[in-house]
Amino acid sequence: MTEDYLFVYGTLRNNTERHDLLQRFCDYIDTGMLQAVMYQISYYPGVILTDDPQQQVVGEVYRTHNPQLLFAELDDYEECSSSFAEPHEYVRQQQLICLSNGNKLSAWVYLYNQPISGKKLITSGDFLNP
Repeated sequence: MTEDYLFVYGTLRNNTERHDLLQRFCDYIDTGMLQAVMYQISYYPGVILTDDPQQQVVGEVYRTHNPQLLFAELDDYEECSSSFAEPHEYVRQQQLICLSNGNKLSAWVYLYNQPISGKKLITSGDFLNP
């Protein structure tokens, strides 16, 4: 059996408004980095992958207990389930995440799926420490 991991970088992180969704279905593993850029979308961020290894987004990595239930809830929260019209604001994909010790693993991440024109770049790559 393979394990499912989740990388979160915004309103699902610890000490944020919707972290409760993760507490029911996940165990915290480590901090992590995703090669991407972060934008302020509204009160929440969105990330887009980049080819530049200098651009990194900070987040947290979790091991899921019940991926089916977790992703059903998170896909609704991120408005990318079949209940929402396409194109969705986010898409869920597996991406390579670098852990704090340098090890890498594949984790699910919600990537922003809309135009970024007019959106403010969060240059730190860390939503909690912009």
